[in-house]
Amino acid sequence: MKIGIDTFGCGHGQSGVGLYLMSLIANFPKDEQLHFHLFGSKIDKYTFISNSGNFSYSTVSIPDSSVAEFLWHSSRCGSFVAKQGYDVTFYAGGPRFAATSYKSPGVIVVNDVVSELPEMKSPLSSLQIKAALNKCTSIIAASQFIKKDMVALGVAADKIHVVHNGIDHSLFYPRGELEGDIVDIKPFAIKRPYLIYASRLQNQLKKHIELIRAFSLFKEKTGLPHRLVLAGSADTYSQQVHQATAESPYASDIFLTGYFPHENLPQLYSNADACIVPSVNEGVGLPVLEAMACGIPVACAKEGALPEIAGVHALYFDPDNGEEAAGALEQIVSDQSLRAKLVEGGLDWTRRFSWERTATRTLEVLLSATKG
Repeated sequence: MKIGIDTFGCGHGQSGVGLYLMSLIANFPKDEQLHFHLFGSKIDKYTFISNSGNFSYSTVSIPDSSVAEFLWHSSRCGSFVAKQGYDVTFYAGGPRFAATSYKSPGVIVVNDVVSELPEMKSPLSSLQIKAALNKCTSIIAASQFIKKDMVALGVAADKIHVVHNGIDHSLFYPRGELEGDIVDIKPFAIKRPYLIYASRLQNQLKKHIELIRAFSLFKEKTGLPHRLVLAGSADTYSQQVHQATAESPYASDIFLTGYFPHENLPQLYSNADACIVPSVNEGVGLPVLEAMACGIPVACAKEGALPEIAGVHALYFDPDNGEEAAGALEQIVSDQSLRAKLVEGGLDWTRRFSWERTATRTLEVLLSATKG
């Protein structure tokens, strides 16, 4: 069986979707009856695979831009796939980077809340995204929250399969007793104790500014020495977040790292007193699971996919209620009984999330699409 894998929209392996695809590929079975044929940009020929086993790669010659890739999928992707003779095609980059017509089975993975994609504000782009979702054979949604969002947009519920992302337990695990007050993660030296929020400075729904205000209230009320570490790449909301930081009376205790390598996140999590996730639009929620797997307690908003992903093993708060959010920070830092309960429950909970399980379930959906 020949399975096509579209790598467009995967950020050259440096985005969350890119890490998702690399993790899947690493855990797909080495079965002689399955051949995985990847296609995408020339610069990604060796990003996702090496030339070995049942994987191969073809280059598509188009400009390296999201606009060009978006247009290619709407006009030429269908004919490319037909020429390749795939039994099924897997669109890893989501509906923005998927064919809009299908002569053979196609499966789209959705790791974003579709209704909140910037392209949905454009009537033409919105039509293309909806066409891709409605005409494909099957859809893999990373959470029930993402599935419900697509159903609300008119996508048939029975074609959507929920397959949660996994986490890499060889990276994310408890580090045991910590030593020293300084966490040395080149090029950073971060003084403990601190609270961590790892998220791109993307938009107001990530609630960075609300967290900064809650942290300021927490510092004012408790006088505790904690710092707030905001680890995430600059994006369209960066200026507002930096301004809110500068205006905080505790600006010297707020540290924005910018882009932080994924492989160094386990050390950053493990040395934190807690992970705080105030975002109200999370569709996947991996930072919650990764922090739990590192053995630290988590406090998060009871919004989006977070209650689904964290279960009963997080302390929930309303990020728009500054006093409540500040109280949650104080509680998760100071209540030792709660901390122990969250850590123990979180470690057990995260064992059910693995890339092996995600890859197995994903392959099941791909194979079932060829039988429909």
